[in-house]
Amino acid sequence: MTIEAPTILALRKDPRLLKIPPYLSALCIVIGIVWLFLLPLNEYSRHTYISENALLPGQVHTYFGGSEQNVFNAYKHEVQSLLGKDPEVIAAQLSNILRSVGLKAATQKYHYEAAGNVHSGENAYAVLHAPRGDATEAIVLVAAWTNMDGEPNQSGVALALTLARYFKRWSLWSKDIIVLITSDSKAGPQAWVDAYHDEHSPDSADPLQLKSGALQGVVVVDNALDHRFESLHIVYDGINGQLPNLDLFNSAVAIASGQMGIGVSLQRMWKHGDSYRERLQTMLRGMVSQGLGHASGPHSSFIPYHVDAITLQAVGHGWQDEMAMGRCVESTFRSLNNLLEHFHQSFFFYLLMQANRFVSIGTYLPSAMLVAVNFTIMAIALWIQSGRPPKRRAGSATVDMKESEVEVVRKEGMVALVPTADLAIVERQLFLPVALVVAFHFLGAVPLYVFNNTQQEALAQTLVFFAYANIVLPTLLAIIISGFTTLSSHRLILLQCFSLLLLGMFLATLATLNFSLAFLIGLLAAPLSFVGIAMSADNGDAPPELGTLRKIVSNVLLHLLSPPVVVLAVCKIFGADTGATLAEAAFGWKVSGLRTQVVVCCVWWPAWLIGAVIVSPGL
Repeated sequence: MTIEAPTILALRKDPRLLKIPPYLSALCIVIGIVWLFLLPLNEYSRHTYISENALLPGQVHTYFGGSEQNVFNAYKHEVQSLLGKDPEVIAAQLSNILRSVGLKAATQKYHYEAAGNVHSGENAYAVLHAPRGDATEAIVLVAAWTNMDGEPNQSGVALALTLARYFKRWSLWSKDIIVLITSDSKAGPQAWVDAYHDEHSPDSADPLQLKSGALQGVVVVDNALDHRFESLHIVYDGINGQLPNLDLFNSAVAIASGQMGIGVSLQRMWKHGDSYRERLQTMLRGMVSQGLGHASGPHSSFIPYHVDAITLQAVGHGWQDEMAMGRCVESTFRSLNNLLEHFHQSFFFYLLMQANRFVSIGTYLPSAMLVAVNFTIMAIALWIQSGRPPKRRAGSATVDMKESEVEVVRKEGMVALVPTADLAIVERQLFLPVALVVAFHFLGAVPLYVFNNTQQEALAQTLVFFAYANIVLPTLLAIIISGFTTLSSHRLILLQCFSLLLLGMFLATLATLNFSLAFLIGLLAAPLSFVGIAMSADNGDAPPELGTLRKIVSNVLLHLLSPPVVVLAVCKIFGADTGATLAEAAFGWKVSGLRTQVVVCCVWWPAWLIGAVIVSPGL
């Protein structure tokens, strides 16, 4: 007899539904990318503003200058005489200078080892106790002996010493001022701030003999120039993509450009005409820096402790002198001195387009979320497909069936004859796919350990070897797994389903902490949604084995976008030394708490490996 399946059941079992998710997933990725490129427009970005009214940036008259120029020249001569000497000698002399102006001074030794490199030195620091304070809060002035480019920070250190002497003469401070001069720009600040919060390892850094109250803000002076400068380059990126409160950045910009008339640049955009292209370029540079999560200056070590910090770097050739830079620091400290409570009013999550324009998290977050959602959409589609029972082919929802192949369904006084195939439930074999996904993600600990414990001289060769190993590793793993159990199409669907679901969850969570890293990895991993087990194109039969051409195309695409290949390509494009880049990452892992490697090795690479196993010739 002829039986018509109910419309709802027929629609739920319609195989054409599984054709929608791939297009919907691709649409989410496209919208996410387009959303990002819309952000530089005026309609989506905003002009910066000061949220904390107590700061009053640029509202005080600065007095630094005049005779202080002679003091600066004398200190600069002292600094130049110390070039090339041992860190212990430098720290001892600097602490003596700080004591000579009436401050309590001390030194701190540190010693770190990472990627076969030794990072050691000795910090000099001093505390100016506030005449009107109770030592419960402090602001920090930092000058590294060598800046992030490895150049001697002669003018910066001399300016810090001059400002320390100048600040001592004023009685208006309500917060203690700490002057810190570190041996370098990475290990030194990290050792000091760790010891300040008693989070240091006694084997790596000495405890501090002098302390003050809670740190409210940090300003780093970086002036390695031996001539007048043109503008100030403000560096604000912290470790793991963390950022200082936007009020601190806005205060520095308002003081430098508004009060002092000094140009301000960021993300190494020395000339900015405020065009769409320049806004986009600045934003993308900021995203790359935030995504890498490395220390961009001495200030970066303070931000993980919720201490807002920025670096003021003198750049270019112009007519601005060290006194102008000193007045910027003085005015910034006067603003920080006005703070009644810790920075909290303004944004901690933002993207800057230029010095006076930004996008808040509520505006830019959907772009990364859409990229992450595409993995979840495909995971749901694969889950639905895994539960569909095999059917005989039919041209429509109306089929000829025997009486034994139907079931009577009674509901609300109505009776319907429904094909039993529409009511059948397929038992999903979950254990093996779940176990494999967990095992693959734990396997990421291997490259994480290797790259964080290899000598710098061998890091580049290790990465190349890892890239070549990734070519044969998926096939080898597929053969090994097939030797113990059968990887049926049903299990492969569930394997890819759980992998994409976990990847989507990771990236969606990461987007709220480090938007840039989540967005970049989401784009690089996007092909994982479209390779592997094909969506059934017929009436719901079990998916056929992957064709040879599809496997070849999928393998080529995946191997071109494997994590080691991407790292090698990025280093090549930007002209960076691969070994030095990986060594810096290893240093960040062991010293600064950098977590980018965890995301790459334990989230992205396992997801890529599962996708490569599914399309490998070994299956």
